[in-house]
Amino acid sequence: MRDGNCRKAATRHLIPVAHDPPVWAIMLFSLLRRIAILALTVVAATSTVFVLIHASGDPTDGFLAPGSGPEVRDAARQRLGLDKPIVEQYVMFVGRTFTGDFGDSWRNRQPALETVIGRLPATLRLSAAAIVISVIGGLSLGLGSAWMRSGLLRSGVRLLAMLGQAFPAFWLGTLGIMVFAVELRWLPPSGHQDWRSLILPAFTLAAYPGSLIARLTQASLIDVATRPYVIHAHAKGLPPAAVWLRHSLPNALLPTLGMIGLQAGFLVGGAIVVESVFAYPGLGRLAMQATSERDLPVIQAFVVVTIVLVSLVNIVIDLLAKLIDPVQRDVVGRAGPSG
Repeated sequence: MRDGNCRKAATRHLIPVAHDPPVWAIMLFSLLRRIAILALTVVAATSTVFVLIHASGDPTDGFLAPGSGPEVRDAARQRLGLDKPIVEQYVMFVGRTFTGDFGDSWRNRQPALETVIGRLPATLRLSAAAIVISVIGGLSLGLGSAWMRSGLLRSGVRLLAMLGQAFPAFWLGTLGIMVFAVELRWLPPSGHQDWRSLILPAFTLAAYPGSLIARLTQASLIDVATRPYVIHAHAKGLPPAAVWLRHSLPNALLPTLGMIGLQAGFLVGGAIVVESVFAYPGLGRLAMQATSERDLPVIQAFVVVTIVLVSLVNIVIDLLAKLIDPVQRDVVGRAGPSG
């Protein structure tokens, strides 16, 4: 009997035991996966830009004077490499994406990447202000309506959020200019002279994501309040504030954090319209001008910079979600000692 137990114990020692991968391996795999997705996204986006620009007609029509002769057009095509086979142009176009050398703007002969980077701070200020306004406003409305448990207040927040999502940005921007700039003369109607020039564009840009955050936060908190772990916490006699902060809020904010990351791309796209309405000198207005002039190097630099910025924002949001989510926090805590 003793020999049999010894053989069983020896057999158990021969069976490999699976261990959780260390934290650094999990984070490295996640980082490599995101880099691969980023590279594929950049290639797909730049390829789409290349196809659309060439499919819309002769790219030289955007920057040559109307009525230019064939000699002028041929010289421009030769200087820009547009006389080469389309496949060779595409390979060179995609290759410049990964080297960061987008060439000079076809319009003003300035380096395309420097032109885009020069407009980047203005757009970052506008986007940051819009994110702060949308997050503070949306969370305040969503949390307040869910905490107060007033049917009238919840209906009012839903109505306000639906109106914020329904009205287009160009209409809100025009209305804001007419009321606060023309009639009341409180704010400047356009340009970027000082911090006051940022108020109208930022609130206009924040209207849609703020409304979405308010609706999602309210719905998530109402749904979490009926979950078994929240009901069990109340049954244990925990104070309502403790249940709210420890159990309801962390779980309810996870969908909202994901939505904030998705809205980063919307803010860049919405900035094109808002910056055009307010004549704001940012990336959006530059992209609009470059598209109308078919300035391919500037469009390419704008697309790449925008994709990188949105990807970085989503990475930060994912890290915040891992810190807030109790499940993911426990998994990392268990994997930490094994690494």
